[in-house]
Amino acid sequence: MQEKVKDQIEDTVEELGEAITESSIWEKFVDFLNFKLHTFTDGNGLETGALKVKYFLLIIVILIFTTYALRWLKKLLTRKMPENDKAKFTTVFSFARWLIYIVVFLVALSSLGIDVTAVFAASAALLIGVGLALQTLFQDIISGVFILVDQSVHVGDIIEIEGKVGRVEEIKLRTTRAVTIDNKVLIIPNHLYLANSLYNWTQNGSSTRESVDVGVAYGSDVVLVKKLLLQAAASSKLVFKQPAPAVVFMDFGESSLDFRIAFTIQDSFNARIPKSEVRFAIYKLFNEHNISIPFPQRDIHVIQKGEENIQLKMNSKKQ
Repeated sequence: MQEKVKDQIEDTVEELGEAITESSIWEKFVDFLNFKLHTFTDGNGLETGALKVKYFLLIIVILIFTTYALRWLKKLLTRKMPENDKAKFTTVFSFARWLIYIVVFLVALSSLGIDVTAVFAASAALLIGVGLALQTLFQDIISGVFILVDQSVHVGDIIEIEGKVGRVEEIKLRTTRAVTIDNKVLIIPNHLYLANSLYNWTQNGSSTRESVDVGVAYGSDVVLVKKLLLQAAASSKLVFKQPAPAVVFMDFGESSLDFRIAFTIQDSFNARIPKSEVRFAIYKLFNEHNISIPFPQRDIHVIQKGEENIQLKMNSKKQ
């Protein structure tokens, strides 16, 4: 009984297959799949390959499969990553994904017997023009990948590049967005990181060492000057007690004894506020203790020889 049923099923399948094969609908479908969308020829006009509808559909299936494979790979690699690292990986992965699509597409064309070199030859001029036009864009993107991979700059860091200082708010694949002390938005193309020196003020932490320079008149009590400078630094609530401020006798200047008071603060982005407070305190304390801050003076001597020859001689005078 089972053998009879089995034979009947096989006969039915064969008859159905023959009917489909012999039908005009199937022939039209096969002709549609073999329809040539584009024919590739060499320099002599000989056909080297053809892009058929079935090849086109197969390429679409391969790209869809690649999309799901990349999504699975992304989930696998980022499932144990912290949120910050996951966001950086997503940015880099989005750039690499397009490169993978291009490679898969070209490999698929080559596997189907289509000469890929003919495709590049047909669009060589276009590719060269696009490459030259997008040269800076590619530099920015590659630099953005380097920044995200080596983590030389993070969101919240205070950086200085080309004399501009800003707090990093957002790192994108092509540009970095920072905000200056004056609350102005600074858009930095990422390729500038490779072409210029970058100063990261907060790479080793948010606290930084700042300083204020001041000169006093010759003959001043240098021990008293040191004491007053330390007192001025301690008067600001924004200056850390530890590490303690330090005074350095810098040099014997042209018209002054040069000192530097160094101190540590928490927010280097707003360093001008504590530095201003220290300068106010220095000026006040120096006036209270009769410590003068000199300024250069010049004496001009005019010596006349004859009617037309006039020589100017300038001598510096130390106060």
